[in-house]
Amino acid sequence: MCDQDHFEDDRQEYEARGLVTRREFGAVLGATMLIRLPQVANAVAVTEADVTIKTPDGSCDAYFVHPANGTAAGVLIWPDIFGLRPAFRQMGKRLAESGYSVVVVNPFYRAKKAPTADAGSKTPIADLRPLADALTDTVQMADARAFIGWLDQQAAVAKNRKMGTQGYCMGGPIAFRTAAAMPDRVGAVGSFHGGGLVTTQPNSPHLQAAKSHAQFLIAIAENDDKRTPTDKDVLKDTFAKANLPAEIEVYAGAAHGWCPPDSQVYNEPLAEKAWGRLLATYGKALA
Repeated sequence: MCDQDHFEDDRQEYEARGLVTRREFGAVLGATMLIRLPQVANAVAVTEADVTIKTPDGSCDAYFVHPANGTAAGVLIWPDIFGLRPAFRQMGKRLAESGYSVVVVNPFYRAKKAPTADAGSKTPIADLRPLADALTDTVQMADARAFIGWLDQQAAVAKNRKMGTQGYCMGGPIAFRTAAAMPDRVGAVGSFHGGGLVTTQPNSPHLQAAKSHAQFLIAIAENDDKRTPTDKDVLKDTFAKANLPAEIEVYAGAAHGWCPPDSQVYNEPLAEKAWGRLLATYGKALA
């Protein structure tokens, strides 16, 4: 699920609530604007590079950024369906400036190198759906092992600290499966407007994640919660039974896709709230 899936529903909801007019919402949709994220207080100097990660299926192009000095806990970022692009590079760099060694991957490397969405976040979801559909749970977990393994080979990554992983939109369930694929290495998971975290299938991401040893932060968009109102309860119950710490919150006023700064429904106050909770989660689990 992605923010464009329910564009007309969101427009009607926002217009009814007096938050935006049809003309204003259309203007937002037409803009390809990347909002600059707030600066990190006491940001550390970082080193950044485009890298290639070898996997069993080929070579993945990715962006790696880390503190310029010393070692730091590793973090694997899974983008939304629009893929590796400037918005996620900015998010990765900001996290590195907060003291983490971060890799942002192109999940669609088997098909093409980034950019994989020709018009960025304006790209029709239908154009990208075949790329996402090719990422089966088996593929996701194989990639997770390869990417976490690659991080562990980097001199900038602390070997005595657990790693984190975070995912947006389709990246949410992949982050869940990363924790399941590498239970002894991944200590924290963040899902932001993750789509399909709970399914009725035996390989549902929430059931796989429950087999991990991680701490979870699950930020749910208000309109996603309205569409699947029982998911949050299933998640709470599942993680409680697995004795895994989990912060699960519905972000009132947030539309699906509210976190990336190039999103058509970017909500800076709520995105900053989610970012703050991510840093708090990593601060506890990855210390």
